[in-house]
Amino acid sequence: MKDPFFFGYGSLVNRRTHDYPEAHQARVKGWRRAWRKSPLRDRCFLTVVPAADDYIDGLVAAVPDADWAALDAREHAYDRHDVSHATAHGIGRAVDVAIYAIPEGQHHDPAPDHPVVLSYIDVVVQGFLAEFGQEGVAHFFETTEGWHVPILDDRARPLYPRAQNLTEEERAQVDEGLARLSAAVKAR
Repeated sequence: MKDPFFFGYGSLVNRRTHDYPEAHQARVKGWRRAWRKSPLRDRCFLTVVPAADDYIDGLVAAVPDADWAALDAREHAYDRHDVSHATAHGIGRAVDVAIYAIPEGQHHDPAPDHPVVLSYIDVVVQGFLAEFGQEGVAHFFETTEGWHVPILDDRARPLYPRAQNLTEEERAQVDEGLARLSAAVKAR
């Protein structure tokens, strides 16, 4: 990849979790977000799974110095996939785009003993609200698989390493989205 970018579809949509200066809104076709459990992590995280008729919104960002090492370390449970042909963006030049996904066969459907932490969802929703507004938040909730997994309310003492402070409006967006899905939020 000579002009490498990566596609962020979860916490990387939240610009407060990184300092990638050249980041742009984008859409990738042929993928769908899903909560999955990887043996390399204790909790469920977002990944993407192939889905021919679906799309996800997110950000593309330039890989710093075209060196994948730091990103690969951050996304250590994931493999990179070339999605250059399936990505729409407003960068103004042709770029190579990769997306990170937990490898097929190396992730499992979420289960009660591997919850999603609320502080992670908070970060993702905060990013979607800032980038795509309420419609983007609604699309995130509606098109992500696996909301049957328990959600651990860790807001008072966040477990997610890149947790952010949310405004009342941002917390309300998260809470309303989870309520619409009848997601089970459990006290820590």
